[in-house]
Amino acid sequence: MTPPTDRPWLNPDLAVDERVELLLHAMTLEEKAGLFFHTMISMGEGGELSEGDPDFGLPSTDEYVNGRHMTHFNVLSVAPTAGEMARWYNRLQAFAARSRLGIPVTISTDPRHAFSENPGAALLSGPFSQWPEPLGLAATADPALVERFGDIARQEYLAVGIRVALHPQVDLATEPRWARQLQTFGEDAELSGALGAAYVRGFQGEAFGPGSVSTMTKHFPGGGPQKDGEDPHFAYGREQVYPGDNFEHHLLPFAEVFAAGGRQIMPYYGMPVGTEYEEVGFGLNKSVLTGLLRERFAFDGIVCTDWGLVTDQEILGTMFPARAWGVEHLSPEERMAKILDAGADQFGGEACPEMLVRIVNDGVVSEERLDVSARRLLREKFLLGLFEDPYVDAEAADAIVGSAEFRAAGVDAQRASITILSNDGALPFAPGAKLYVEGIDAGVAARFGQVVGSPAEADLAILRLQAPFEVRDSAFENFFHAGPLDFADEVLAHVREIAAVVPTVVDVFLDRPAILAPIDEVASALVANWGVSPVALLEVLSGAVPARGKLPFDVPRSTAAVLASRPDVPFDTEDPLFRFGHGLTLQRPDRSAVAAAEPPA
Repeated sequence: MTPPTDRPWLNPDLAVDERVELLLHAMTLEEKAGLFFHTMISMGEGGELSEGDPDFGLPSTDEYVNGRHMTHFNVLSVAPTAGEMARWYNRLQAFAARSRLGIPVTISTDPRHAFSENPGAALLSGPFSQWPEPLGLAATADPALVERFGDIARQEYLAVGIRVALHPQVDLATEPRWARQLQTFGEDAELSGALGAAYVRGFQGEAFGPGSVSTMTKHFPGGGPQKDGEDPHFAYGREQVYPGDNFEHHLLPFAEVFAAGGRQIMPYYGMPVGTEYEEVGFGLNKSVLTGLLRERFAFDGIVCTDWGLVTDQEILGTMFPARAWGVEHLSPEERMAKILDAGADQFGGEACPEMLVRIVNDGVVSEERLDVSARRLLREKFLLGLFEDPYVDAEAADAIVGSAEFRAAGVDAQRASITILSNDGALPFAPGAKLYVEGIDAGVAARFGQVVGSPAEADLAILRLQAPFEVRDSAFENFFHAGPLDFADEVLAHVREIAAVVPTVVDVFLDRPAILAPIDEVASALVANWGVSPVALLEVLSGAVPARGKLPFDVPRSTAAVLASRPDVPFDTEDPLFRFGHGLTLQRPDRSAVAAAEPPA
């Protein structure tokens, strides 16, 4: 088909770079500015276009596309079906096609595939296949499994129109208290690099193109070494510290991702303290983004800041300051100019292109500087094939997303991630055993044994716990599990009470390496998970499926050991209770004696 003469960049016979220049030449300053903003968008009811979302302060689709000329969005909503999400996406692309230049939108997302998730960093899986969190993928220590996950997630994303993954997260979990470990691959740089590279290969495919999902790896140059373990989403966690002089170590996983072809990078909020680099947040840091990323690593892909570096924003009813750490005194316009000068291409979580237009018209930033980033952003759209065919097959989406094959693969990964930390012989439990359970639906447990109402009646108690965290003042803060790692006294007393009556298995959702010693002292078996269904758990505990998981980090013996450790140095807590790579095998010799359970829905 011959492209319209007023849109020569649609000619697929031209080289991509030529098409980029043709489109760039046709764009107004306002249209260029719109490319620089990458923020949340919501779906309307029933897959219709959104009229806005007051809870997150989001404007209407019309205001985004026609008023602000924006074409990059992080989809916030969760649709009940893939078909509904695909229909919304097609409506959005058709709406964008009616704009002056018809530039297609690029849709991104935070992780969507976890069985259980931290809403601050991952979204509900909805219709997608369900897998363990990245720490659980790391517990499999299997790059082939992680690449298979990436390939399945790629197919599911493509089916609904998602073309950028705001992941993987290859920060090293070297500070045990840090709130963002769940989406990392753990504490070991070599494993994190291998799994991060496999993840990128799975999402992007053998060759980057129309069948790819572009990966935005985060958080360069490594977001783990947080002072006191606090997270730099908040002013009290803005500092990253390196008492072990170990800054370079945190770059190792990123080097593997670059070698695997990672396309995009998100720098973290944190500001480095006591290093050779400027003491400002990484997204505003020229010595890091230009000197380290662009020059030393020769990275010429897209750099998008983490969310909210320019303007103060209200989140879930609470006002939070812009995360302009180290330059809080600068005006929003000055912060924007500093981010561009640092070498970034997009402002994550911002939607104020009029501000960028203003500082260009005022001579603070040149339009030629905008063109440098605009070329990268447009080129990615062309390479993804969005100008040729931005639409998806909404009828096929429901058959692809969450298919039986993909769900089964996710359940297999859940099983493979379950890690047995200790066992005095209570596991595997016998078929038909009398089970007292907490945190497991009695109907599910009844498929594996006889459920009883009290520990005194049971042969075995199975308790599911969440690693401890400190409740903070705002709803948004509590999306991030931070603070001390010790279980509350009442939780420990409850475990001791049950363990005194019956052999007790304690399974902990270990999103941070909690202080498990008091539980290990009384439990007959101790288990770690990072997002698994109760069916998958019981299949492993009963011996129907072998236990294979290995710890992706050290588990410290005490809070004193955590306080004495250096947050930038891996494996630095003294005499850990369990070491990285620890995990017991477990399988009943006669597997036929255990009834096979259906995979969780």
